[in-house]
Amino acid sequence: MNITIRAFQDTDVPQMTELLNEIIEVGGTTAYLTQLSEDELASWVARGTERAAWNVAIDETDRLVGFQWAEPHELLPPEAASIASFVRIGVVGAGIGSKLFEATSAQMRAFGFEWINASIRSDNDSGLRYYSKMGFKDWQIDPDAKLSDGRVTGKTHKRFDL
Repeated sequence: MNITIRAFQDTDVPQMTELLNEIIEVGGTTAYLTQLSEDELASWVARGTERAAWNVAIDETDRLVGFQWAEPHELLPPEAASIASFVRIGVVGAGIGSKLFEATSAQMRAFGFEWINASIRSDNDSGLRYYSKMGFKDWQIDPDAKLSDGRVTGKTHKRFDL
């Protein structure tokens, strides 16, 4: 599979929404529990600051197979960015996550961030493995973290020093 990483474009919103909603529907790998509309996802991008990066992974058929963003977060110090990553269900082993992170981490360095935080459900084995593979290290664990529906899954916060 030939993967191209590029900056988000407004025309990516429908495929990004479809991809994320498939993940939400399967359950167990994201803190998002309810399906999103295209307008909701577009509003996430629009809230971004000049220090936010949104990247997409496109295959050789122009299908969006992953996306990632990083931006400042109110619960983090100003030198830290928060990251989120999503890869289409069933598309594995193509290096999508690694290629996305290569682009995003370079952008975060250029924006002057010192480190990146990833907050992952503690029961999300694939997410925990991905961020560990990228070089993130555990820095805080909240075993009592709850999802919006009240379920306790815990949350693992991982840090990548730029």
